Amino acid sequence: MAAERVSMRRVREILRLKYEAGASDRAIARSVDVARSTVRLCLDRVAGAGLAWPLPTTLTDGALEALLFAGGGAPAGQRRKAEPDWTEVHRELRRPGVTLMLLWDEYRATTPGGYQYSRWCELYRAWEGRLSPTMRQVHPAGERLFVDFAGQTVEVVDPATGEVRTAQVFVAVLGASSYTYAEAVWTQSLPDWIGAHVRTLEFLGGVPRQVVPDNLRAGVLRANWYEPGLNPTYRDLAVHYGTAILPARVRRPRDKAKVEAGVLVVERWILARLRHQRFASLAALNAAISGLLVDLNARPMRRLGVSRRQLFDELDRPALAALPAEPFVYAEWRIRRVGLDYHVDVEGHYYSAPHRLLRQQVEARLTARTVELFHKGERVAVHIRGGLRGRHTTLPEHMPQAHRRHAEWTIERIGREAAAIGPATAALAALVLESRPHPEQGFRACLGILRLLRTYGRERLEAACARGIEIGARSYGSVQSILQHGLDRQPAPRPARDGEELPLLHPNIRGSGYYH
Repeated sequence: MAAERVSMRRVREILRLKYEAGASDRAIARSVDVARSTVRLCLDRVAGAGLAWPLPTTLTDGALEALLFAGGGAPAGQRRKAEPDWTEVHRELRRPGVTLMLLWDEYRATTPGGYQYSRWCELYRAWEGRLSPTMRQVHPAGERLFVDFAGQTVEVVDPATGEVRTAQVFVAVLGASSYTYAEAVWTQSLPDWIGAHVRTLEFLGGVPRQVVPDNLRAGVLRANWYEPGLNPTYRDLAVHYGTAILPARVRRPRDKAKVEAGVLVVERWILARLRHQRFASLAALNAAISGLLVDLNARPMRRLGVSRRQLFDELDRPALAALPAEPFVYAEWRIRRVGLDYHVDVEGHYYSAPHRLLRQQVEARLTARTVELFHKGERVAVHIRGGLRGRHTTLPEHMPQAHRRHAEWTIERIGREAAAIGPATAALAALVLESRPHPEQGFRACLGILRLLRTYGRERLEAACARGIEIGARSYGSVQSILQHGLDRQPAPRPARDGEELPLLHPNIRGSGYYH
């Protein structure tokens, strides 16, 4: 036959014109609109198949075609050309840098009398057209990982309370090998979304160059054709693993056809088989999914004749980048504004920022253990996360100089400094703190009393504090006045006898020595 196979309707017409009408080959060719050589080859095939006109009434077009073209299209007596292993060709095309031209060169090197390049490509495209749309896509090894949630969910029943919770099913599929991962999580929220990615990469043992998600809200804040806005935590994950996040375009299902098919396979080969089972925990559900996942990846694919696991070991695994030394640490980002007290509110607790950032907007990065504050991309503060609601965590270097002088003092430190001077000083400091509604309100008075040590020395300050205790002084001004007037060097006033009035001694009362 010529390059194109003649339909069985035309074959029957050629036989009718030849054996009933007695037409010549040239006349038949004009009537049927084929080449004269095609008419001759058709008649030769009929003779070679042992058929005679009229054909049996029970002979269908399919049976007739099978008889005439049992040799795969080669004319009778002509040797059929060697067919390549199209499955192997399709598999090799997924390797980086491999093209149809390169594979054809290798084919002709081993089969000198084989097909020419154009016919070879035509035969491959015809074979490829019989594959599913997903398998027809050629993804280079190690390039893309497609991720999404399945539409089907699984119920988990708490045996103690009878509470029924619905678990979501996360699915990931590698482009080149269709190697599949699946697990159940409670929600489609950001923590579960990120956690599923981390466990997927650990399952694969490497990192693909690109991750292609759907425009799920947890991962993509703004769905945009050209510049989708990624969640900062999702972007951090990509940076940590050295991969790129390329969300599928909106309303373009072919961008993620691989995972759409993967979801369908998981629903048919895993979730459908679990439909009669009841699970008491998420861990039990994931254990069941894991067992069936091994079988799914080991099962030969119908069109390619090899398993996902075999393709993964051969194609994707060698092309994946290595995992980082440490797994990704989950962190959330919040936008906050620094208050007038140079603190930001994070879940009811207040963390300090440098006082120069008053009223400025900062980004708070929250992990399980830390709170980091960033201003214009620069980290300006790190705190240990925790603390009661309404309380403050303050770093001294964040405080203005005037605040910092007092912030380093505590009740215990004041007590230690006062006791080092003497018992009277320690007793007066304790009385000052106790006399205030809040001890912190007496810090300045105590600090002032302790600093009098620099001017008057230990002995005089200790004597002044003792004198202050006797007269009921509870302030820095009273102790300073005693020292200025030398009252610490005078004997203490003796107690009054019954009916006797003692002269008044007070720093604010002039004595007889004032008048001359």
